[in-house]
Amino acid sequence: MNVEPPLSRGASALSRGEIVHVLVTSDTLSGTWTYTRELVAGLVIRGMRVTLVSFGEIPLPQQTSWMDHLHGLEYRPTAFRLDWMDEGQQDFGESCAYLTGLVKELKPDLLHLNQLCYGSLPVSVPRVVVAHGDLITWWKAVHGREPKQDKWLQWYREVVTRGLAQASVVVAPSMWMRDTIRESYTRGRDTVIYSGRNPIFFNPYVGKDDSVLAVGRLLDVGKQVSLLTQHSHPLPICIVGSDIPVHGPSRVPIRADVKLSIDEMNVALKGPQTEAQLRTLYSRASIYAATSRYEPFDMSAVEAAFSRCAIVANDIPAFREIWGDAVLYFHENDAASLASAIRRLSGQRDLCRTYANRAFQRAPGRGERDARCGRLSAAGHGPHSAGGRRRA
Repeated sequence: MNVEPPLSRGASALSRGEIVHVLVTSDTLSGTWTYTRELVAGLVIRGMRVTLVSFGEIPLPQQTSWMDHLHGLEYRPTAFRLDWMDEGQQDFGESCAYLTGLVKELKPDLLHLNQLCYGSLPVSVPRVVVAHGDLITWWKAVHGREPKQDKWLQWYREVVTRGLAQASVVVAPSMWMRDTIRESYTRGRDTVIYSGRNPIFFNPYVGKDDSVLAVGRLLDVGKQVSLLTQHSHPLPICIVGSDIPVHGPSRVPIRADVKLSIDEMNVALKGPQTEAQLRTLYSRASIYAATSRYEPFDMSAVEAAFSRCAIVANDIPAFREIWGDAVLYFHENDAASLASAIRRLSGQRDLCRTYANRAFQRAPGRGERDARCGRLSAAGHGPHSAGGRRRA
């Protein structure tokens, strides 16, 4: 019996001019959902057929409204829990069996997997695994050490390592994330493809208010937006919560809109916002604070850049790699330095506009998205040398 090699199967469909069928996995609980929206739209626009499978929770209608006019997309939501959740181990076997059965039923040309653990699915279809983030690299960045070993963590490390090792190719959104994954798990066939957003969703032409915006839960030590509450600022601060779960033990969301006025500090805490509400907040803010200490990429900063916000960023390797000199950096994890950077931009409006324009020009957009979709589909269809780096 002649069996076509896995990496040539999708390439054969492309060379014959056939419609390529991509099965994409995602989750509805994290920023991966925004990435998935951009990816799926780009693939469909390129004439590909897409089956999307989501994990975590069944999404709300407003989370799936973007699918309404995408012909060629089939969506299959599930409630399988994610591998990094406390109960994720219980659902892992069943979710693998579900995906394996789906591959046998639909016979896609390529799997685009946004969870590291599924790279080891027992199927003969090329498997592109994207490393958006994981528990161990998060813990090391936040706590500066390995997490304490226990039975569950050993299982988690094993399934992630196996998924990375058996994937046809591993895609990281930054070189920092690629290197961190190698150090924490294993080195497989990998490449770097930066993420991006469609600028059409954002308005860079609205008059700006003198205000600072940040996105993230106050209790999320990885996002550490709490740095903005440690010093007074000359501008009002708005911190928008998110529905993205926190990896650590503190998972209590702040949903109510609250204003804190302590001495000269004026901080507004807002619960999760709709896309339209967040777009308005981006467009009105003059400064965006990218405070994360763990950030494989940071899609929120891209959204702020396309809204022409000046970006003040934590001086971590991933931000340096992605933004170069297009943002104003503050000393790593230093609240006083962050306050100083905000004061500097507040007092020099020309400088603030300069950084806003730099970020706007630097941010990866729709044209890069289309090229990125082509590279992602090609990633599973041919040989790659490890350690590649790609950017439109």
